[in-house]
Amino acid sequence: MTMTVHVDIVSAEQEIYSGLAEMVFAPAEMGEVGISPRHAPFISKLIPGEARIKVSETEQHSYYISGGLIEVQPHLVTILADTAIRAKDIDEAAALEAKAKAEESLADTSGKVDYAMAQAQLAEAMMQLRALDRLRKRGS
Repeated sequence: MTMTVHVDIVSAEQEIYSGLAEMVFAPAEMGEVGISPRHAPFISKLIPGEARIKVSETEQHSYYISGGLIEVQPHLVTILADTAIRAKDIDEAAALEAKAKAEESLADTSGKVDYAMAQAQLAEAMMQLRALDRLRKRGS
């Protein structure tokens, strides 16, 4: 029997996932982390990106998270995300529109644009689109 770890993904709005997994992947501040059952405890900041839950050899779930924290205990992984969306629920049209608007704002040379905000919006849209693309490539 394969060892598992309990995983909870929670956003400010709701619980997104709760269940057992063979492996968890998350975009930590210093790079992507892979967490297996009985992993050493740690806490880390998360950056915007894709969190993946490998439930079994044939089942995997992807989520876009906009940042937050991850707490790892030997038998429990908790992801506290600012925003979390199931990859399959991402609105591609809205992400493409947000990307276009952010790129347009960055191209504005009038000085009336908050460039840091535009860059953050562009990064978020790009990460959502990347999560969708990976989901499609896996055929999930």
